[in-house]
Amino acid sequence: MSLTGKTAVITGSNSGIGLGIAWEMARAGADVVLNSFTNSDGDHKLAAEIAAETGVTARYIQADMSMGQDCRALIEAAGACDILVNNAGIQHVSPIDEFPNDKWDAIIAINLSSAFHTTAAALPMMRNAGWGRVVNIASAHGLTASPFKSAYIAAKHGVIGLTKTTALETAEEPITANAICPGYVLTPLVEAQIPDQMKAHGMDRDQVVRDVMLARQPSKDFATVEQMGGTAVFLCSDAAAQITGTTISVDGGWTAL
Repeated sequence: MSLTGKTAVITGSNSGIGLGIAWEMARAGADVVLNSFTNSDGDHKLAAEIAAETGVTARYIQADMSMGQDCRALIEAAGACDILVNNAGIQHVSPIDEFPNDKWDAIIAINLSSAFHTTAAALPMMRNAGWGRVVNIASAHGLTASPFKSAYIAAKHGVIGLTKTTALETAEEPITANAICPGYVLTPLVEAQIPDQMKAHGMDRDQVVRDVMLARQPSKDFATVEQMGGTAVFLCSDAAAQITGTTISVDGGWTAL
């Protein structure tokens, strides 16, 4: 699948799933725009590394996804947005009656509202180009729930609803909108949690991964950022031109339970 000539904007992409998607988009030939709220030398170095290895144009643009104006400005600064991957997200765990108001507001803003603002800014560009793909990174928690994650689960359910509405509004155009619903993905952030979990539970690494971290993931294996990227690239392919308004679960069977 070649995405040569396309520009992909991936929010929250200086690490983890977002960075994995950026790499796979670039390997498929798309020019990529990386993003996060930071603006370090390391952020720009990531873009330079992608460009050097794949030969595409890669840039890093700072934008705070909790701010609607920043979300829209990111798309404007990109100059083109044939592929929009809404990936930015944060998490907080707390019972509903103890959930801090500011955490709720931040999670809804970054995980859900940002996708609305970027999509609103990107759709005119896609229409002008005569082609577009919106790929929203939801979650297994966009299809099911767990206790103590009210804001995250509400936001991810909202992302799926937004995806469906976007798909319906563009159904007669060469634009699609779909959501990827990952289960647990082995990112650097997740990897860093394993030693603490081993200590807390008195288990070795394999036991912690299987019985604690992947307790709800029937495959008992993490998904990878490369798999997330490959799924996103597929959704941008001609083979997926009639796939719109739906979810693709990459969760090791979690939502089959």
